[in-house]
Amino acid sequence: MADQTIRPPDGGAPIEPVDLREALEERYLAYALSTIMHRALPDVRDGLKPVHRRLLYAMRQLKLDPEGGFKKCARVVGDVIGKFHPHGDQAVYDALVRLAQGFAVRYPLVDGQGNFGNVDGDNPAAMRYTEARLTRVAEALLEGIDEDTVDFRETYDGEEREPVVLPANFPNLLANGANGIAVGMATSIPPHNVEELCNALLHLIKHPNARTETLVEHVPGPDFPTGGVIVEPREAIIEAYRTGRGSFRLRARWEVEKLARGAWRVVVTEVPYQVPKARLIEKIAELLAARKLPLLGDIHDESAEDIRLVLEPRSRTVDPPLMMEQLFRLTDLEVRIPLNMNVLSRGRIPNVLGLGQVLREWLDHRREVLLRRSRFRLDKIAHRLEVLAGYLIAYLNIDEVIRIIRFEDHPKTVLAERFSLSEVQVEAILNLRLRRLHKLEEIEIRKEHEALEGERAEIEALLGSEDKQWARIAEEVRAIRKIFGKGWAPGRRRTDFDSPPAIAAAELDQVLIEREPITVVLSEKGWIRALRGHGADLAKLSFKSGDRLKCAIEAQTTDKLVLFATNGRFFTLGADKLPGGRGHGEPVRLMIDLEENHDILALFVHDPERKLLVAASSGHGFVVAERDVVAMTRKGKQVLNVSGEAEAVVCAPARGDHVAVIGENRKLLIFPLSELNAMTRGKGVRLQRYAQGGLSDARVFADEEGLGWTDSAGRSFRLEEWRDWLGARAQAGRLAPRGFPKSNRFGTSFS
Repeated sequence: MADQTIRPPDGGAPIEPVDLREALEERYLAYALSTIMHRALPDVRDGLKPVHRRLLYAMRQLKLDPEGGFKKCARVVGDVIGKFHPHGDQAVYDALVRLAQGFAVRYPLVDGQGNFGNVDGDNPAAMRYTEARLTRVAEALLEGIDEDTVDFRETYDGEEREPVVLPANFPNLLANGANGIAVGMATSIPPHNVEELCNALLHLIKHPNARTETLVEHVPGPDFPTGGVIVEPREAIIEAYRTGRGSFRLRARWEVEKLARGAWRVVVTEVPYQVPKARLIEKIAELLAARKLPLLGDIHDESAEDIRLVLEPRSRTVDPPLMMEQLFRLTDLEVRIPLNMNVLSRGRIPNVLGLGQVLREWLDHRREVLLRRSRFRLDKIAHRLEVLAGYLIAYLNIDEVIRIIRFEDHPKTVLAERFSLSEVQVEAILNLRLRRLHKLEEIEIRKEHEALEGERAEIEALLGSEDKQWARIAEEVRAIRKIFGKGWAPGRRRTDFDSPPAIAAAELDQVLIEREPITVVLSEKGWIRALRGHGADLAKLSFKSGDRLKCAIEAQTTDKLVLFATNGRFFTLGADKLPGGRGHGEPVRLMIDLEENHDILALFVHDPERKLLVAASSGHGFVVAERDVVAMTRKGKQVLNVSGEAEAVVCAPARGDHVAVIGENRKLLIFPLSELNAMTRGKGVRLQRYAQGGLSDARVFADEEGLGWTDSAGRSFRLEEWRDWLGARAQAGRLAPRGFPKSNRFGTSFS
């Protein structure tokens, strides 16, 4: 193979060609793995990322115990970046600050002194002004770290050693939660109540194959440091904990405060997790100024140490739950907290775990810590027993031991040979101070020896029995529950559960729109607009050249408008979305997807309790409930199926008990409404039979009112003796009565 090396003309080092794609893939993979393993994802065993683990370990080395004094955060950050974490000091300080914020972390790991920020979103003071020490929770995470409970590795410069994971005598991952974004994956774990976690752990120790539904009885959901109310259905919570993915709807806690003369106001006492209070108030004020909160009058911030947001209604007649539902929908008074339990399983494998798997891996880690700690203690006991045996020999031969040490040139060798002592025993005797000789009493030595022998037997029995190991772990979990549970003020549950009030979305949509009277005008060429108020003088309306009024209806801005087209489709428009009355409006085809060869047949205000009669020129039709014709998209909703040259010609209210149908041949047929089918979509049944031509118009009327129509001049007529035209559906009918309009139409149908 030819040499691919490229030699520069100046005689420098040779240049080797590299495949760019392979090089990029290799380097990007290394970067991705580094981000996942050493920055973004927490370890399932101690719930910490490397920066947090290094912070706690560095603070322990500085002896910043919970009962000790504070040290400047700058000192802590300096030790962390100098010994363990070769990154920016600001990033390390930000991590330290978050561990001290009681509104961000459910169980703070750092006890901060000074300005560490607040729930308003204000920044903390600089690290040179703040001080910190460890909390009891952090102390539990570090408990036993000097007893060979976890592995250590070299730091980035090889001068120090750092723990790979902490012993974690506290279920920190779920108790405090975690957030992080890696390359191609992310994690988001909300905090939980530690007493509930301990109850679930104890149940899992007894029942290793416990189902998620059972565990959720012990851990009903997250417990946020800022409180709030979770309104997620229980089924969704169970599914989220089963799969490790889901979300929780979290709302602010509020209460109605009664005032004089029937007035009231709402007081918000807890805002959702990780929502800055100042930004929340600013957002509500912006919506108020934009008139998007018609039920809210004003907002005041009366917070001191506790949160107190006062919401004033626009009037005392406003329904408090309805006003709050409006705010929950438009503001961060309700947020959705994601759950994505993507963690480093066994410290190496990124994986999404369910609730039971996360708890199981923590228990397995605690068992490993227990075993390693027990073996470490066994080694210490064996060493101490060996030393005590040497002390006993020295006590029994104290004069000879003193003589050898005083007069022999090599006392160490002589002692070992004279009394058959090991090197450990000889060293212990030689290092013994003279003032301790009076304590070398045989009784005391043998008493300590017996105690250690008994302890060794207990540890060996523990190592040999898995049941005893889990019993010991259960004792440790109960101790955690006793210390950090509800008996401890910060350990009480802060987040409650509730069901949202049953307020219909349509009702809420109407509330979000300011109610005003309007007159909707539609022209023959399809231009639509909304005039303010009712009773407009339609004669003064102007239209584009060649265009004229088709229909005008009175409505409210909160109404839905329904349009029926000749292709049998229904369309729905919000009355508040129509263009204003100035000018000629806008083409309705810009708001709906209507083909050019079809036109609008009817326009009316939606009434969900009403029924409609729809029919095509072919003579087919049926009755449909108006609630079933509402369309949610621009494409509308196909209700009446038409084919060939037929098109929709009738859309009329189905109020009454008889149907009157007239064809293009001027034959009128009346039959009972009960003979028509009620459908949601289709072609329908034949209303009237024609030798030639088709259906012209149809109307539904009540027996006692008689059949009425309106002529071209706007005059109303009523046919009292209509039974001469009564027949059965699908008959041909008889010629219309004298005076019936030549247009073969009954006139206005919606009123």
